Amino acid sequence: MMLLRRPFFSSYKGSSFASSSLCAVDDRRDGGGAVAEEDDDRWSTMLPELMDEIIKRVESSEERWPLRRSVVACASVCRHWREVTTGVVRPPLESGTITFPSSLKEPGPRGHPMQCFIKRNKRTSTYYLYLSLTQTFADKGKFLLAAKRFRCGAHTEYIISLDADDLSQGSNAYMGKLRSNFLGTKFTIYDSRPPYSGAKALSCRTSRRFPSKQISPQVPAGNFEMGKVSYKFNLVKTRGPRRMMCTMRCPPAQTPTTDEDLKSTSSPEAVSRPVVLKNKAPRWHEHLQCWCLNFHGRVTVASVKNFQLAAAAGDPSQSGSTGDEETVLLQFGKVGDDMFTMDYRQPLSAFQAFAICLTSFGTKLACE
Repeated sequence: MMLLRRPFFSSYKGSSFASSSLCAVDDRRDGGGAVAEEDDDRWSTMLPELMDEIIKRVESSEERWPLRRSVVACASVCRHWREVTTGVVRPPLESGTITFPSSLKEPGPRGHPMQCFIKRNKRTSTYYLYLSLTQTFADKGKFLLAAKRFRCGAHTEYIISLDADDLSQGSNAYMGKLRSNFLGTKFTIYDSRPPYSGAKALSCRTSRRFPSKQISPQVPAGNFEMGKVSYKFNLVKTRGPRRMMCTMRCPPAQTPTTDEDLKSTSSPEAVSRPVVLKNKAPRWHEHLQCWCLNFHGRVTVASVKNFQLAAAAGDPSQSGSTGDEETVLLQFGKVGDDMFTMDYRQPLSAFQAFAICLTSFGTKLACE
């Protein structure tokens, strides 16, 4: 299990492709920088046509994890290889595949949901997000993100990280956090990067600027509000499931690769207006004497935590295939004592979907 919980960005280390070259470069840097620079230059001066063809063949042949770590290995050879690889690899919106850590903050597939699952450790209040590799619930999956719950005075916070062994805001793997009120009925989602130009960071002692090792060092880092989740009070204690509403700043469909692209995607025009999502109302099944939703076999255990989110009626930001009230954009449900499925699609990213699902954990006496 420890192998599955290694940092997402270090998963290429198990790849046979180019791993020996990477180790050789690292060893030489310890002994002498001149040799390492010469080796880096040898890789970067390869014919562009040849490099492009190599990476395209690797990308097309290694479509699924764990074989896809070879694509990550290509991006880790040197800066030039990384630029070519990121240009060849298509975003999840088009490919339906998660490749790099940056993919976790890009919109999911348009035509079908991205299937994931969450494992919970009650003893440590830790949650692990995995990418499903098969259609079975016995799938070990590909580790994506981890979150840990902390009590901060009257509030509860979930720190979300790429590294399951380093769940702190001081980590280079820090991705963002989720913060709730005292009752656990209102949540705010914070991103480590500004979701749009002019976004203001949260003013608190824990806000900080990250070192240059983070995923996108070109943009400032901190805690930037990107969404809210609220649960409706059930004051009269009527029978029924929880009712929730989400307002999210969804990521642009394209990932910035140059400084100019970064400026354009950071503009207010590049980020769509806030998307409003509401949970689909279940129907009461007289024969089973319970509330029912069709999860298409992805949920097997009845739980108050189970939900499906769709675009709210009359939301102008959701037009087309994802704009109707019947299209499920995120569904979450229980399949075991500490295992839950999470399926999401455009316009949500894996990071946003994971944060929304984390709000469902914990007792909400005021809403049930």
